Amino acid sequence: MSRDLLWDGGYNVRDLGELPAAAGRRIRRGAVVRSASPAFLTEAGWAQLWEHGVRTVIDLTHDDDRARPDEAMRPAALTTLRLPLDPIEDTEFWGCWGTRLNGTPLYYKPFLYRFPDRTAQVVTAIAHAEPGGVLVHCSAGRDRTGLIALVLLALAGVAADDIIADHELSHERLRPMFTRLGWPDQEPFINAALAEHGTTRRETLSAALDSFDAADHLRSGGCTDDDLAALRERLLVPAV
Repeated sequence: MSRDLLWDGGYNVRDLGELPAAAGRRIRRGAVVRSASPAFLTEAGWAQLWEHGVRTVIDLTHDDDRARPDEAMRPAALTTLRLPLDPIEDTEFWGCWGTRLNGTPLYYKPFLYRFPDRTAQVVTAIAHAEPGGVLVHCSAGRDRTGLIALVLLALAGVAADDIIADHELSHERLRPMFTRLGWPDQEPFINAALAEHGTTRRETLSAALDSFDAADHLRSGGCTDDDLAALRERLLVPAV
């Protein structure tokens, strides 16, 4: 079964479910969905989201993002949480990473090291969300959403190669959105920026995951063992 979700008007939408995890388990289908901004969803698209079981939407954008109004009304019973991931007030960090390297995975590892509290806040919200699926999104569903997906999948024991493969899907899935908005494809610019630093997307993502202990990272950001247990319960299907 494809993890891509072809919701009407949606971009870069996919279910994290079915990825193999540790100890013979797998990610539960419908538990967490990642996407670009759902503002493009049509009325039919929101209905598809609801039919998929999503009951909570977590928005990782901040006030400085160019927010796009929803093109259709969200289901009335849908819960939306705004949890900005980027601490834009940290001018020292963004002075280093917020120019050409923002939007590349080269900033992922320093972000995770510096801001465990930000990822922990989002992960805790996912762990304790109301019953049903959780949609996590930013603007494009690639970097901020990708960081949260990386942490979730690493905690579940998904292999690094599978985490990287999931991340790589976003480049192709975003091209239709860029075309609609009249934007150039960002993939060549990302690759060029990384090449200037002597690396590639895959190498940079591998470095971010190398020796990364998601549980320790989240505990350092404020997650309790109960939070982590609740998250694993939500994410994982028991081994057969």
